[in-house]
Amino acid sequence: MTTVASTDRARDGRAERGERTRDAVVTAMLDLIEEGDLQPTAQRIAERAGVALRTVFHHFEDLEALFAVAAQRQMQRHLSNMPRIPREGPLVDRIDAFVAARSAAMEAISPVRRSGLLSEPFSRVIAKHLAWIRGRGRREVERVFARELESRKPAVRRELIEGLTATASWSTWEALRAHQGLSAAQARRVTKRMLTALLEQE
Repeated sequence: MTTVASTDRARDGRAERGERTRDAVVTAMLDLIEEGDLQPTAQRIAERAGVALRTVFHHFEDLEALFAVAAQRQMQRHLSNMPRIPREGPLVDRIDAFVAARSAAMEAISPVRRSGLLSEPFSRVIAKHLAWIRGRGRREVERVFARELESRKPAVRRELIEGLTATASWSTWEALRAHQGLSAAQARRVTKRMLTALLEQE
């Protein structure tokens, strides 16, 4: 005889298995991207996760939905590990701490960001996600360097924010690392120089 308790346990077991499968699919996609497969097919994702192809689409409406979940996980993973940079203290110390934290995050997210950029023009979900990330980066610049920004005239402040945001962006990091061939240490030093030049100018 089936009891309410046994039915609940069976339902809970199915839910747990479903969550494990969903997690395995997301992990498989992120692993493939980080290994250099920037646009993995559903078949390759299924094979890596050890599930049937139909299982991928049982849990996710399409690859865009899967990427959105994967990008969210990636963001939460790295944002939770980023230290909060104080907005007080000597400028040189804040720049050092800001660049150290930002560069570590840039290195970690680069494969997934490259993958997202390939789909951004065609995916409203991915475009929205990347816009949020860029906005967060801008807000962090404004917070960490608020003291320097507040002392400038409005027009100058706006231009300074734009320059700082561009300098601290993933696009600039990618240019330094991938296009100009700098090591991570060299890219950090160049980024510090650019931020310092912007913030110390009158």
